[in-house]
Amino acid sequence: MQIADFKLGEKVFIIAELSANHNGDLEVAKQTIRAAKEAGADAIKLQTYTADTITLNSDKKDFIIKGGTLWDGKTLHALYEEAYTPWEWHKALFEVAKEEGLYCFSSPFDKTAVDFLEQFDPPAYKIASFEITDYELVRYTASKGKPVIISTGIATEQEIEDVVAICREVGNEEIILLKCTSAYPAPLEDANLIMIEDLAKRYGVVTGFSDHTLGITAPIAAVALGAKVIEKHFILDKSIGGPDADFSLDKKEFSQMVKAVRDTEKLLGKVDYSMTERKQKSRQFARSLYVAKDIKKGEVFTEENVRSVRPGYGLHPKHFKDVLGRRAKRDLNFATALDLKDINMA
Repeated sequence: MQIADFKLGEKVFIIAELSANHNGDLEVAKQTIRAAKEAGADAIKLQTYTADTITLNSDKKDFIIKGGTLWDGKTLHALYEEAYTPWEWHKALFEVAKEEGLYCFSSPFDKTAVDFLEQFDPPAYKIASFEITDYELVRYTASKGKPVIISTGIATEQEIEDVVAICREVGNEEIILLKCTSAYPAPLEDANLIMIEDLAKRYGVVTGFSDHTLGITAPIAAVALGAKVIEKHFILDKSIGGPDADFSLDKKEFSQMVKAVRDTEKLLGKVDYSMTERKQKSRQFARSLYVAKDIKKGEVFTEENVRSVRPGYGLHPKHFKDVLGRRAKRDLNFATALDLKDINMA
């Protein structure tokens, strides 16, 4: 699968999530995109909604945030009014991303956002964790024919099965499921990264990880477990504050994560049993058969005068038992590498 010309599987696709980390300032948003490029991100992701397209302007009990989050006590409308990225910024942000060589796309939160984003021809769409239950939004987004990245944070097994089926029903097989824990920040013990591989096998899709834990350990482990996409909140400077600052990485931290992910990719490598030049060179330190005592022509090879030792220039140790009891064809000095031509095999 590809996102634009980026081939998933050849490298991990690393997404810097802008979210609310512009703190209401367009210049900060632009600087953040540039910093994400410098930090090694492959893509920048926006969020496209307004407070009125995502919730109702109500202070009734249902609309007041609770449950031990960073935003307890606020109304949903107030939070999203603070956090949203103005739609009139999108053109400039897409342009800056293009200038920097970053892929830019967004999470639409209703159909009007999808229609709005189409003008920018994004290389993919993201369905946010809490929107996975909005089947009509999933259907409409998938119908645009772009790869659909879906966070599974709050989803039941049935809902994951449903949204995958919905994408396929509209002819979209370009599905990426992200393991995600919808807690901000997310405890490490709730990450369950082992599911990355299971999601891939169970649904026949590409899988990745949308991370809300603190630090960079989880993304590294996710890549080792098969994640092809990593998404992490990115902030220019945590001192600017904002709703998502506490669980975002700054430029230095994000750079460290990118390096660790790329190093992990190198460590994983590929299935390869061939004898590379490096491996062949290292075989000098392997075991092989050497003369352990001076041997006269016609003398019998024994466990006392032949040994399996380092280095590896002599006969392979697998021949040891075959050599024992045979006679030497010539005089052999101590520490001579044994060779088949030295042995009377008759």
